[in-house]
Amino acid sequence: MKHADLPENLPRYKRKSIERVRTVSDLLDEAFRVPGTNFRVGIDPILGLLPVGGDAASAIISLYIALEGYRMDVPRHVLGRMLANIAIDAFGGAVPVLGSVFDATWKANRKNRELLEKHVSNH
Repeated sequence: MKHADLPENLPRYKRKSIERVRTVSDLLDEAFRVPGTNFRVGIDPILGLLPVGGDAASAIISLYIALEGYRMDVPRHVLGRMLANIAIDAFGGAVPVLGSVFDATWKANRKNRELLEKHVSNH
């Protein structure tokens, strides 16, 4: 799981926040490598196997990354994109059977982590 380099002058509290976001993102989207491949999955598609509550739980955990973005003054349009990624993940994951495949490939949390890293690297 390669992460973007952070600016040297990034305040300590933002660096710690990004570290927490990376941990949550990796756990949800890329925690395990599928044997014999380079493809990684996290607990998001596994949670999605639980009817109704699994996708809701995953979406709630995913909102943490957007909350950290809000705390770091990410622009509204970026927050909107983050929330859209979460909504797409939640609704796509709710489709019976195919939802878990969607969850394994969409990786909304990685996308949101990358949006957040890009923002802090540019500011």
